[in-house]
Amino acid sequence: MKTQLFEGVEIHRSSGNVFADLGLPDAEELQIKTGLVMQIRKAMRSRGLTQQEAAKRMGITQPKVSDMMRGDFSNLSERKLMDCLTRMGFDIEISIRPSHSEFGHLMLATV
Repeated sequence: MKTQLFEGVEIHRSSGNVFADLGLPDAEELQIKTGLVMQIRKAMRSRGLTQQEAAKRMGITQPKVSDMMRGDFSNLSERKLMDCLTRMGFDIEISIRPSHSEFGHLMLATV
């Protein structure tokens, strides 16, 4: 992270993953899950679905949708969130390619 001083305040440039910047474990997984949940929320809003309607369509319980809307998606795996998105009418593509560095990374790109 690049650090700058602006009017006496340290400003840190993000790495692109706020969870990693905060030093949280499983930062890449949290970033992916957050991106998936954001897409689910947008789909629910654009379709005007209630939590109950969305739950039925996604094949999960309404309390899990409620948790998701409040930012608690610890009870849902990445795979389940992807399943929810496909049930909401989205295609998901996974692309694997060699990394330019010793270790690769996970990235979620949305259209």
